[in-house]
Amino acid sequence: MKLLDRFTFGVGDRFAHQAEAQLRAFQILADQGVDVVPVWNKSNREHSFIGSEPQSVYDAAKAAVESLGWDKRWHVDADHIGLPTVDRFLPCSDFFTIDVADSIGKPAPAADVSAFVQRHPELQGEISIAGVDVPLTISAEQLAATASQYLLACREAGEIYRYIAERKGGEQELAAEVSMDETDAPQTPPELLVILALLADEKIRVQTIAPKFTGRFNKGVDYVGDLQQFEKEFNDDLAVIQHSIASYGLPENLKVSVHSGSDKFSLYPIIRRSLQETGAGLHLKTAGTTWLEELIGLSEAGGDGLALAKEIYAYALKHVDEFCAPYASVIDIDREQLPAAEEVNDWSGQQLANAVRHIPDHVEFNASVRQLLHVSFKVAAKHGDHYLDMLKAHAEVVGKNVTENIYVRHMQPLFLG
Repeated sequence: MKLLDRFTFGVGDRFAHQAEAQLRAFQILADQGVDVVPVWNKSNREHSFIGSEPQSVYDAAKAAVESLGWDKRWHVDADHIGLPTVDRFLPCSDFFTIDVADSIGKPAPAADVSAFVQRHPELQGEISIAGVDVPLTISAEQLAATASQYLLACREAGEIYRYIAERKGGEQELAAEVSMDETDAPQTPPELLVILALLADEKIRVQTIAPKFTGRFNKGVDYVGDLQQFEKEFNDDLAVIQHSIASYGLPENLKVSVHSGSDKFSLYPIIRRSLQETGAGLHLKTAGTTWLEELIGLSEAGGDGLALAKEIYAYALKHVDEFCAPYASVIDIDREQLPAAEEVNDWSGQQLANAVRHIPDHVEFNASVRQLLHVSFKVAAKHGDHYLDMLKAHAEVVGKNVTENIYVRHMQPLFLG
């Protein structure tokens, strides 16, 4: 299989114009002595909204790598794919986020559940795991219930994994992640243990696993939840992963993947501390905030760039229901905090930039405006070449914001402290 490094960092680039600016952040971090591997990701849903093709992600990443002389590893992620959507990603992706959330909870055949329970007596009773304060306790009934809830999802993951491996020319041509985060209920550490046993039974050489954690992971804004609970859950998950590697022969570099929805700043010190204490790896997805940095850059550029940013906000505000519907479970917008388009039209470029840029304690920051624009990227797509021409015309100020956002707000607190 294509081995992933200890630290991989997923970056989205909605319009395939910021790969070079993104990569500069990785170069700056490498100059500080920390190697983190970029993984450019874009989902089928995002491609369909914008009208782009997966090949565009690979082409932009490759051009950036060559332009900046990046001589380390890099990957392109087919993000949140399933069997109906994976084919278009096969020629240009080497990292595959296998999303089976829709199959979680579909009842598995009783005979298959019983066979799993009989095959894994070690998953019943008290289970001592190094790094977990209190032994996990799983009764026979709980084991059967958990297996029933996740068996079909893991079986689907196996089917997708084998489909990809066959068409890519073998397991050595891909890195696989299994994602279970886009579901209603978080997975507990005991459930994660059962899930990993199910994935091992499917013989998936999974290298990252993306569970759903407790708390709100809204798009583009900070975590909402109990930080102490997250820390315990995260540390227990790291321990469960190490235990499963030893128990089930899963890849030794298997690591947790945090699908952050971007900008979970309050979690970064916790994650950094855990990685330092355990030596564990991490894959972090930052999703789509690069597109917001484009808007910030256009706002700061003034003139036609600012005019376009204001026009995009006005259109998004007018179509707020349409744009928010696909993301209803991962945004919390207070509509009373959304200023009228006429008010925004009177703002300076710096005011609009400050409203969108994620500096939570800034007096002009507006989390509702930021979230609305985060999910409204297809407004820019409607502008077609006009939007792309603006990105080119103001590439310097836009790129500066993109690089600074990734390095200062994400990489420094995660990897440097």
